[in-house]
Amino acid sequence: MPILPALAAALMLQTPAATADDLGWMAGYWLDCSNGREAAEAWSDPRQGLMVGWALTVRGDRAGFEASHIAATPDGRLGYFAQPDGAAPTLFLLIEQSEGRAVFQNTVADDYPARILYARDGDRLTARIEGEIDGRERSADWSFERRELNARCPS
Repeated sequence: MPILPALAAALMLQTPAATADDLGWMAGYWLDCSNGREAAEAWSDPRQGLMVGWALTVRGDRAGFEASHIAATPDGRLGYFAQPDGAAPTLFLLIEQSEGRAVFQNTVADDYPARILYARDGDRLTARIEGEIDGRERSADWSFERRELNARCPS
C-alpha cells in the first residue's frame, strides 16, 4: 500500500467523532421573512451532547412545525432527528462538517429530503433540503437572520 493513502487512512481513524458541541454555532433563534412566508427556527446550545430544535412556518392561513434534535446515535455517529408535523423521527447522519457548515444524509433510501445542509456566516444561517421526488431534483432554501426570541416578520 502506498504510504500517502495509508497515512491518510490512519489519520481518519484517529479523528474523533463529531459531537453536538461541534455544531454550537447553530444555537439561537433564527427568522426568515422571504418568499411570502414566516419561518422561525431555534436551536439550543449543546448540553451533554444534545441540541434541541424547533421550527415554525406560517404561510397565509397555514402553519406547520417540526421538532428536531441532534445527538449521538448508538454507534457513536452524530445524527439529526427530524419530526415534521409530529411524524415519527427520521434520522439524518452527519456526513460533512467544518467550521460553520454541516451536511446530514437521510438514512432512508429514496426518501425526501435526502440531505439537510446548514451554514452560518455571522448573523445569517442558511438551511437547505435537497433530494429527488419522482426522479426530479428538488430543493428548498431558507436564509435566516439571528433575532430576539419570538421575533416576528413585519406584517
